[in-house]
Amino acid sequence: MDIRTGHAPVEGGSLSYEHAGEGFPVVLIHPGLWDRRIWDAQFEAFAEHHHVVRYDLRGYGRSEVPTQPYSDLRDLRSLLEELEIERCALVGCSGGGQLAIDFALEHPSLVDAAVLVSAGLTGYAWEDPGLDALFAEIEAAVIDGDLERAMEVEIAVWAPLDSGEETNARIRTIAMDNARIFQIPDALAEVPASAVDRLLQLEAATLVIVGDRDVGEIHTIADLLVERIPGAHKREIHDADHLVMVRQAEVFNRVVLDFLSFRM
Repeated sequence: MDIRTGHAPVEGGSLSYEHAGEGFPVVLIHPGLWDRRIWDAQFEAFAEHHHVVRYDLRGYGRSEVPTQPYSDLRDLRSLLEELEIERCALVGCSGGGQLAIDFALEHPSLVDAAVLVSAGLTGYAWEDPGLDALFAEIEAAVIDGDLERAMEVEIAVWAPLDSGEETNARIRTIAMDNARIFQIPDALAEVPASAVDRLLQLEAATLVIVGDRDVGEIHTIADLLVERIPGAHKREIHDADHLVMVRQAEVFNRVVLDFLSFRM
């Protein structure tokens, strides 16, 4: 497979990306904590049918760490312009799914389909009190300079399942490689307008995917997405936590490729 790599210029930096395959473009957006390598089980498989792009968000992987205000929305737009992609499908996990929603609302003409995996939702008010305790524990670790402990706490919440020594080690390694994200000020990232009350405006064909072992609030968001996004439907995948595409890669790939099969 011919894998092409590059760096897309963005405001105050650049994004590292790679792409392969031919056909309708599919852009993979990784979850927070991890980088584009978390899509290893999808990249080549999807490239057999589509032009597949995966990239590292600002501060992750091989993309530059932000030192000034930036926008993930404008970054993604710049990436598509760099690759001359005029219409695509977005496949995003967690914060990547949240970004996919925001981008599809901001640029409906560019997004034909959206696969929202364990997605967050801009403007959604989390009700689980455990989230405050989680943030406090992570903040304490960061203040102590123990970024590894902060990441261990995150992994314990979002990726607790056991998929075997090799898979577990890879999940942990990729996360630890990105521990520097805890030192990036949250204030640098531009927060899009709330999407909660605008979901009815989302025009892209939408598939919502959630793991049956994910945290309850993610299931609540998934149900909200299906309820409000016109034509959206949900697929719950068994024996999967937040990282559905890693825990159940074969099932995930089959479901997503089937959903995208009529887009050529």
